Amino acid sequence: MRFSKLLIPTLKENPSEAEAISHKLMMRAGFVRQLAAGLYIYLPLGWRVIEKINRIIREEMNTIGGQELTLPLLHPAELWQETGRWHDIGDEMFRLKDRGGRDMCLGMTHEEVMTWLASKEIRSYRELPQIWYQIQTKLRDEARPKSGVLRTREFLMKDSYSFDIDESGLEESYRIHEKAYRKIFSRCGLKFYMVESDPGIMGGGMSHEFMAPSPAGEDEITLCDNCGYGANIEIARAIPLIPKFPSWKLEEVETPEKRTIEEVTSYLNIAPEFFIKSIMVMGEDGPVLALVRGDQTLHEKKLKKIIGNFRPAHRDEVKELLGVESGFIGPMGHNIRKIADSSLKEGVYVSGSNKEGYHTKGITPTRDFKAEYFDIHITKEGEGCPSCSKPLRIEKAIEVGNIFKLGIKYSIHLKANYLDEKGEERPIVMGSYGIGPARIAASAIEQNHDQNGIIWPQSISPFQAHILPLNSKDPKTTDVSERIYSGLESNRIEVLIDDRDERAGVKFKDADLIGIPYQIVIGEKNLKEGMVEVKERRSGEKRRFKVEDMAGMISFFRK
Repeated sequence: MRFSKLLIPTLKENPSEAEAISHKLMMRAGFVRQLAAGLYIYLPLGWRVIEKINRIIREEMNTIGGQELTLPLLHPAELWQETGRWHDIGDEMFRLKDRGGRDMCLGMTHEEVMTWLASKEIRSYRELPQIWYQIQTKLRDEARPKSGVLRTREFLMKDSYSFDIDESGLEESYRIHEKAYRKIFSRCGLKFYMVESDPGIMGGGMSHEFMAPSPAGEDEITLCDNCGYGANIEIARAIPLIPKFPSWKLEEVETPEKRTIEEVTSYLNIAPEFFIKSIMVMGEDGPVLALVRGDQTLHEKKLKKIIGNFRPAHRDEVKELLGVESGFIGPMGHNIRKIADSSLKEGVYVSGSNKEGYHTKGITPTRDFKAEYFDIHITKEGEGCPSCSKPLRIEKAIEVGNIFKLGIKYSIHLKANYLDEKGEERPIVMGSYGIGPARIAASAIEQNHDQNGIIWPQSISPFQAHILPLNSKDPKTTDVSERIYSGLESNRIEVLIDDRDERAGVKFKDADLIGIPYQIVIGEKNLKEGMVEVKERRSGEKRRFKVEDMAGMISFFRK
């Protein structure tokens, strides 16, 4: 392809609205343009990258027996109402009515439609297992689109669905998808981790995410370098560090106007880990006191799994129930249900006395109050791995894929059944598996760039080689450039030639910004010796080849 014929609108400066490195470089290198918040146009170079990723996805999905199809973007509300998600999902779903007044929505995912299709087409156990997949546009009314193509309102997604007769079949489908995903991300040149995750609105049983480590990531993952344990921070388990506790007797101490943990611990000259933080919430069945150590943060999602939906208690509710302001709440002297973090089973602590201006010192939880103990704190770096007790580390990451064991959740609601060997009707056991091609592209940039621009992994680069004639007005330079261009194309090397009438400096800057793996520099100095220079973008390694040595150049590209 010729640079002069392609739409490659490079920019000299970073767009003011761009924060993530991938956003800045995709805009500057002419890969995307923003239409509106969360809506992006993929320009020719950007779309070539997406298509390369899609090709890898298709190859690996087809290898495990996946069958590609395409489902509608517009869904009748009835399917979502039957599974209950029409009501469970909030403003993220685009809802509308057709001209007949029928409720419709734009698909943010396709479990309902895939299950509906299975309910119509699968009849017997002899037709199972099946794997169906699509690469389709999804729409989500994202409240805060940000980070370029990492969080958008319209996005492309590969979603596949497995259909099995039982849990053991689902286990195998899950396993082969995991294997395929590892191959996909490796072939795309990504560093990634597979971690445990929360199924969220997908429901079902087990789920895992594939996370590409990056400072631009909005997720945090906990990792153990010793045994390989990994989990999204939303569900991560850990063994809290247990301090050496002091020998305190049980006594009330005056803490005038000291309400916050920082104020109380500073006033009493104690560390936050010796403090019990009491947080009152209003659950579906009444008030609950959530208890965590002063050096911990309450994990609201973990608490929600225990008590259901809840909200923070209002100040007047705290006053009415306990007769004291929230800054002096403690776990003793009342019958409100208490959910305590497991780390509080041991030790001696300070907490509120449920009395204005006082805290109690020397509290021993199992002696002085009754509570239900669960892991309800957000895991911290350095806490012990739940599998091997070695220290955990926390890293920011971008979710690039996920796999879910849905079980029979959708099959039951949408009557996706099959007849077993005895002729008895049973629900199909399902799995769901997603990959974001644009997230792969952005993650590749986040992990592969320098101060000059993108450094594409060869497998997903828009082109394999970039020819840079430094003097387009010199006939010999032009002749050699065209001969190399034709020779590479005839050998099925995807090549971009910068045939613009531009200064060498401009061409070099654009080449480094765009990030094609190999640059073929054709300058008058080397041409006098019948040579051209090939530079590897990643390492900066340079090699000289004779103009006629096409095989040598190709070998260098494929090393």
